[in-house]
Amino acid sequence: MNKPVRERASSWSWILQAFTGVMLVVLLGLHMVVQHFVVAGGLRRYQQVVEYISNPFVFLLEVAFLIIVTWHALLGVRAILLDLGLKPATERKVTATLWIVGVLTVGYGIWLSATIVSRG
Repeated sequence: MNKPVRERASSWSWILQAFTGVMLVVLLGLHMVVQHFVVAGGLRRYQQVVEYISNPFVFLLEVAFLIIVTWHALLGVRAILLDLGLKPATERKVTATLWIVGVLTVGYGIWLSATIVSRG
């Protein structure tokens, strides 16, 4: 038997939420170690941060962290809103709105990070 589309979407949302949660722990751990634990005094100064994220590999890791944090957070918000028992049309609007918020958030974060690196 095939599951209804709505039920399959809920399953995928749960799997993505769990995946992003695991990735969030990994990337947060990596971020904390390189930004705080291996730095004298526990914090990088502004210029040190600029030099650090000027490395293309590090920049991509930080962007991945931004994407995963945003994705995980918005999946959580979506799950909470869908638990309210919204109508399918309203669910689609919520999903579309959260996609827009996510794209704008990630786009702004990437733009801001690139601006900081370029003006460093």
